[in-house]
Amino acid sequence: MSDTHQSADIQLIQRILPHRYPFLLVDRVEEIAGTQSAVGIKNVTMNEPHFQGHFPGTPIMPGVTIVEAMAQTAAVMVGVALDLADKDMLIYFMAIDKCKFRRKVIPGDQLRMHLTTVRGKPGGKVWKFAGRAEVDGEMAAEVEFTAMMDLPS
Repeated sequence: MSDTHQSADIQLIQRILPHRYPFLLVDRVEEIAGTQSAVGIKNVTMNEPHFQGHFPGTPIMPGVTIVEAMAQTAAVMVGVALDLADKDMLIYFMAIDKCKFRRKVIPGDQLRMHLTTVRGKPGGKVWKFAGRAEVDGEMAAEVEFTAMMDLPS
């Protein structure tokens, strides 16, 4: 584990996360500071399938997808810090707390997700994170969540 800042492009993200289109919701993770914090980027585009029905004529990114994108960012942060690429890690939500939505996220927005670790340690399965998602410096959502990271034996 290193305190030097690292990053993850889409190729590394796909080596850490099991998610794929249409549910891979993070395009890049930058400013990874060990297991302490990271900033993820999600470029929101009209061609995402949830916009067909949420809502026709007024596309808005579902709040649950924003929370999922933050969780994926946290998983990549831990995966980079603990060298978990190609380890077939699975991640499961255990709790979602203090979730608030502050503004709509629409196609053309860039979601910047700031994640910090509240609790968790190398070798541990259960981690708690705090996240906030912003568009152009304006708060879009904030959340705390607990997740279990499962590596095959």
